[in-house]
Amino acid sequence: MENKSHAMIAGLFTIAMLAAVILGAIWLNRDREVRVPYQIATRLSVPGLNPQATVRYRGLDVGRVSRIGFDPQVPGQVLIDLSVRPDTPVTRSTFATLGYQGVTGLAYVQLDDDGSDPARVESSAAHVARIELRPSLLDSLQKRGLAILLQTEELTKRMSVLLNPENQQTILSTFTRVGNAAVAIEALPGQLAPTLEAMPALISEAQRSLAALGKLSRTADTLAAGLQAPGNPVARIGAAADDVSVLANRFEREVLPLTSDIRGSLRVLNRTLNSLNERPQSILFGGAGVPPGPGEAGFIAPPGN
Repeated sequence: MENKSHAMIAGLFTIAMLAAVILGAIWLNRDREVRVPYQIATRLSVPGLNPQATVRYRGLDVGRVSRIGFDPQVPGQVLIDLSVRPDTPVTRSTFATLGYQGVTGLAYVQLDDDGSDPARVESSAAHVARIELRPSLLDSLQKRGLAILLQTEELTKRMSVLLNPENQQTILSTFTRVGNAAVAIEALPGQLAPTLEAMPALISEAQRSLAALGKLSRTADTLAAGLQAPGNPVARIGAAADDVSVLANRFEREVLPLTSDIRGSLRVLNRTLNSLNERPQSILFGGAGVPPGPGEAGFIAPPGN
């Protein structure tokens, strides 16, 4: 019995010593530094984030995650309580993202600042300041990966429609026409060879034509200069035209009135000759008198009146 009592006492003493060592280690390792509380409220998923996870500010350890839970006021919103060193420069433009440690999948809170508002944020247990949680690289990749998968699925559907039997036949026909066009283009150099051979002669002829045109242009310039010189043929023709105009005006003033008189005299002469032809005796006896009119002596009324 006495041996059993000694063994029990020894066991209890060992257990007490182990508990004392554990408590001493906890007491020695406890964080005695005063921390500032902050809070993150988000609707984003926080996979791999656990209490006591590390809080880092641009890669430096500045605190721990003290609690993770749901917001009782807003359904679906997650609240993450942080305990951060007081010298951490948390400003109004500070934001948080989730980072992941290697391949373990354990997450930590990464604090960063874009510098848009450098005013410091004051936080206390009575008034806990909140920090914005932005999508992490994994969230962005997940969203973009989903969009890429949707686009890939749409592309696959379109390719399936494009490669149906009818379109395959159309594509083969197009390739055949392209091949025929390539053969025709390949034959073009041989068809153009005679034209290319005749090009030097055509160029020489064109050069001669250009030379002749140049000579003609110089001759025209010389002729134009001669026509513009004093006493040139154009000026003489103009002077002659002026003389003709003066002569025409004189003819109109002097000759045309004489012509009118001559015409009147000729008409009188014609009437006189006609009278002589009709009554030649008028040369001896004179012309016939004018017959008396009504009311005059010797007037005879026509029969039947």
